[in-house]
Amino acid sequence: MCEDNHGGPGRRALFVTGAAAALTLGSVSFASADGRDQGDGGQETRTVRGTLPPGSPDFVYVPVEVPAGVRELRVAYTYDRPSVPAGTPGNALDIGVFDERGTELGGKGFRGWSGGARTEFFLRADEATPGYLPGPVREGTWHIALGPYTVAPQGLTYEITITLTYGEPGETARPVYPPERARGRGRAWYRGDCHLHSWYSDGRRTPAEIGELARAAGLDFINSSEHNTHSAHAHWADVAGDDLLVMLGEEVTTRNGHVVALGTDPGTFVDWRYRARDNRFGRFARQIRRAGGLVVPAHPHATCVGCNWKFGFGEADAIEVWNGPYTPDDEVALADWDSMLVASVRDGRDWIPAMGSSDAHRSPDAVGSPQTVVLADDLTRRAIQEGIRAGRSYVAESAKVTLSFRASGGRGEHAGIGERLAVGRDTPVTVRLEVTGAPRCTVHFVTDQGVLHTSAPLPVSGAGTVEWRTTPSYAAYVRAELRHEAAAGPVPGALAAFTNPVFLGRRAD
Repeated sequence: MCEDNHGGPGRRALFVTGAAAALTLGSVSFASADGRDQGDGGQETRTVRGTLPPGSPDFVYVPVEVPAGVRELRVAYTYDRPSVPAGTPGNALDIGVFDERGTELGGKGFRGWSGGARTEFFLRADEATPGYLPGPVREGTWHIALGPYTVAPQGLTYEITITLTYGEPGETARPVYPPERARGRGRAWYRGDCHLHSWYSDGRRTPAEIGELARAAGLDFINSSEHNTHSAHAHWADVAGDDLLVMLGEEVTTRNGHVVALGTDPGTFVDWRYRARDNRFGRFARQIRRAGGLVVPAHPHATCVGCNWKFGFGEADAIEVWNGPYTPDDEVALADWDSMLVASVRDGRDWIPAMGSSDAHRSPDAVGSPQTVVLADDLTRRAIQEGIRAGRSYVAESAKVTLSFRASGGRGEHAGIGERLAVGRDTPVTVRLEVTGAPRCTVHFVTDQGVLHTSAPLPVSGAGTVEWRTTPSYAAYVRAELRHEAAAGPVPGALAAFTNPVFLGRRAD
């Protein structure tokens, strides 16, 4: 059983909320019935202590009764980190806050989340800790949200200090968001990184620093994707420019996998407080799309706690197959995605495109490695999203790598990445890949039958052209992989780039 002691007489009772896997403790009250009694700048502090046992619910809420006249709410917390045997999870406790509008799923009362990145936070009308939303501290029952990510066998003992400062509330500035359009080149290939973290969640870079690194990496667009908060949305306007489109989103970080909400409307918050067994992911995937965004499961085979994707791919608009430096879990994700492609052509159903992003948090994480290169009608939010959703894209380890990949028939028919070459089953088809920036890489043409063509290594110049002839009866689709020499990188034959497929043959309706 969880224990809590709020500094008052005796132990408070616990009760389970209506939300799945959540627990609410007894309330923390402040002595002042009217905040004006404290005078401008006066403060009150309460300390909460408790212990969470192994097997605690995903979220534990500490209600705080906030009186009138409060200018600022400040929260600091600590918890113990006992030694545990090798292979046994230790203690990790996340934190956030909901205001007087409540903790109901959907987030009307959401005011911020820092996970385990910070040990304290504050919020008031005119300012808030990164990860939190500025706004008035209104009278009512607020809730500090604790997330026991992992709990050691000894349990997790915590201490929370809550300080209220009284006074005039100040004014909340109207948020300014980046434009949805940058100066593009018309229909062209645009490079982007859609999974990045700043100091508005657990990153260490400012938006300005990320913008500088994005431009240096040759990117045309990026997507803000902080863990479980949209607080960064109002801090990208000065970073965007004619040369850089900044889209807004969130990395929805559940206990059963992470999903990038890509290019949502400004100010969109997507809740994360559910597991696959709760059957609630579809509701929030639909919310992402209603807000104009794409649903992109992130690093689906990552090995970190809670990272492995368990929601299925029925709601996915694309899949992040390559995340950061190429590692064995990316190789598994690539193979799993290829199996989904095979199933889609076998069953005659829609396919899900792949993409890649850096997931960069701090130095030395490289922004734009990898990057998704999208054929779009212009450099706008809608056009980039349409290109990603259609699969008109490839993934490259850097801006040095450029690809041109297409299939052509005998009568001048042709199709590019993400498209279909509608010719007869036995029509000869020529597949052609042109490459620059990939020295000594080997080209593999992958089909629903597996790898059917492997080239000799490209020259040290990194440029070359590879052709292969086939028919739709032999290969229902063809996609290209560029792999480094076996000795390079953490994975033998690590990727330098890969494309979404070109489909061959007429589609059977």
